[in-house]
Amino acid sequence: MATKPLNLRNLTEGPVATRVQSLDFSWLGMLLPNPDPILKASGKDIKTYREIARDSHVGACIRRRKAAVKAMQWGLDRGQAAARVSRAVQDMIDALDMERIIGNALEATLYGYAPMEIDWRAGSGGPFAGVWPGDVIALPPEWFCFDADNALRFKTRAQPITGELLPERKFLLPRQDATYQNPYGLGDLALCYWPVVFKKGGMRFWLQFAEKYGSAFAVGKLPRGADAAERTALLADLDSLLQNAVATIPDDGSVELIEMAGKSASADLYERLVTYCRGEISIVLTGTNQTVEADSNRASATAGMGVAEDLRDADAEIVAAAVNQLIAWTVELNWPGQAAPKFSLWDQTAKDELQAARDKSNHDAGAKFTNAYWIRSYGYQAGDLAEPAQPALPTAAPGAPAGAMNAVAFAAAALAGTDAAPDPTAAEQDALASGAAPAWGRMLDQIAALVDQADDLAALQRALVDAFGSLGDDELVKLMAAAFALAELKGMAAAQADAGQG
Repeated sequence: MATKPLNLRNLTEGPVATRVQSLDFSWLGMLLPNPDPILKASGKDIKTYREIARDSHVGACIRRRKAAVKAMQWGLDRGQAAARVSRAVQDMIDALDMERIIGNALEATLYGYAPMEIDWRAGSGGPFAGVWPGDVIALPPEWFCFDADNALRFKTRAQPITGELLPERKFLLPRQDATYQNPYGLGDLALCYWPVVFKKGGMRFWLQFAEKYGSAFAVGKLPRGADAAERTALLADLDSLLQNAVATIPDDGSVELIEMAGKSASADLYERLVTYCRGEISIVLTGTNQTVEADSNRASATAGMGVAEDLRDADAEIVAAAVNQLIAWTVELNWPGQAAPKFSLWDQTAKDELQAARDKSNHDAGAKFTNAYWIRSYGYQAGDLAEPAQPALPTAAPGAPAGAMNAVAFAAAALAGTDAAPDPTAAEQDALASGAAPAWGRMLDQIAALVDQADDLAALQRALVDAFGSLGDDELVKLMAAAFALAELKGMAAAQADAGQG
C-alpha cells in the first residue's frame, strides 16, 4: 500500500515533520541517544557529570545555587479552585517533604532532566479519600532514555537498550531547556566539563612545579676518581638532606644548595589557568564570577548579583512547573473537571520592597490606605496600628463670649446638621477656628459682617480683597474659601428657617 503524500494529509492527522520520517540517523530503533557532544565523543553516560559534581568548587557552587531557591518563600494560590480542593492540596503539600523535593527537582538544572517517581497511595489515611501522593522519589537519570517520540522510557533488565514505556501520571520530569531535538535538556554540568578538566590538569602541573622549583636544589661534589657506588651513596644522602635537612658525605666531598630564581612568572601561568577555570565554573553555575575575581568592584558585583537572581528565578520556575503537574494530576484523579490551585515560589524581601515602593508612590499621589489594608498586605496584627484620628468638633474661639461660637464654627455646625455633601474647606475652617486668638476673632466677625452685606459672591470677593489684600496669596485664598463656604451655609440655614416657618 502506497504511503499518503505529506502534502495531501489533513490538518488534523497529526504532525508531519517527525523524527522517524526525517533524514536523521541519530536515533537507533526506538532509542534516542543523548545528543550531548561530550557524552557522544567519550562514549560515556551521564554519570560522567556526577563525578564532576564532586569537585570542590563545583560542589560549592551547586550548594549555593540550590540554597538560593530553597531560601525563597513558597505557597499555593487558590485562584478558581474550590475551597475544599484548595484545603486538601494544602494538606498534601504540608505532608510532603518539600525541602527535599525542591532540591531533587533542581537536579534538572545540573543534568538536564531529573526523573521523579510519584508514590501514589489509595484509601483513607491521607488528606484525600481517593488517590493521593505519599512521596516523590528522585531516581538516577542514567536509568532512563527517550524514544523517537520523545517519550520517557525506563531501562529494565528485560529491555536494557530501548527501555520500557512508563505509565501515565507516574513520573514527574523537570527539565531545563528541553527541545524536540534534545528532550534530555541541557545540563549546566556539561558546560563545566572542560573547565573542570583543565582546572585539574593545571592543579596537577602546578603541584609538580611547586615540588620541583619550590625548594632548593642540593648539588654534591666528589673527586673525579669517585666510582659509581660513591656517587649513588652521595645521591641518597642528598635526598635525605632535602627530606630531613641531615646528611653524611665523604670528607673530601662538598654540598651546595642552589635556589631557583626567575620562575615566579612560570608559576603564575598555572595559577592564572586555575583561576580562569574556577571563574568559568562560577559563571555557569551561579551566573557570576565575582567571588573568584580579584579585580571585582561594587558595580560589577551588583550586576553579577542581578544575573544570579535571574538564574534563581528560572530555577524556581522549573520546580514550580513540576509541583504544579503533581497538583494537577492529583486534582484530576480526585475531582475531575475541577480547577487546581497553583504552586509558586517568590522572594519575600524583593516583593515587600516592590510593594512598599508602590504604596509610597500611591500615597504621594493622594491615596489614603486603611488599617485593614496594612494588616492584609504586611501582616500586622490587630492592635499593632493606631486608629486614625477623628476630626475635631467646632469650638468657640479663645476670647469669645461664653457660649458663643465664631461664624466659621457656626457654619460648620449648621452643615453637620444637614444632609449636604462635606465641605471641601472643612479642614481650613477647623484650623482657623481652633487657632483663633482675640484678634482672629475680630477678623472672623469682620468676615461675617462682609458676608451679610454682600449681595453676591463677586461682591463678597471684592470686599475681601479690599479688606485683607495685605495678606499673602495662600492666606487670602484660604480666607476666601472659608468666607464663601460661610456664605453658602448661611444661605442654606436661612432657607431651612423659611421652610420651617412656612
